[in-house]
Amino acid sequence: QLQVVESGGGLVQPGGSLRLSCVVSESTVESYAIGWFRQAPGKDREGVSCISSSGSFTSVATSVKGRFTISRDNAENTVYLQMNSLEPEDTAIYYCAAIWPPYASSCTLRVDERRYKYWGQGTQVTVSS
Repeated sequence: QLQVVESGGGLVQPGGSLRLSCVVSESTVESYAIGWFRQAPGKDREGVSCISSSGSFTSVATSVKGRFTISRDNAENTVYLQMNSLEPEDTAIYYCAAIWPPYASSCTLRVDERRYKYWGQGTQVTVSS
């Protein structure tokens, strides 16, 4: 059973930055395509960004394009979500999820739990002055 763990959330002022991290335990993160999702209070969960297992394919939601960047450091066994120019509308719980089976050459921003089989517990991001 894979364990997916997010970290790096917190409270930040508008215009600030945060970097979220996602680690997949019991395996190496380089095997898995990873997606970042978020859920704000009273709203549905939505896709933010994703990256294939090789890193050659990425996708970013229109709402965060130009502000958020996804990357992976296989040596550190971690996928990152760099979030810049944060806005109050970015306030949400951010989740990391791994696609099954391993070595997916693409990913999706759809909340497809048939593909994203392993989810973390989430990390809270609050953007407020």
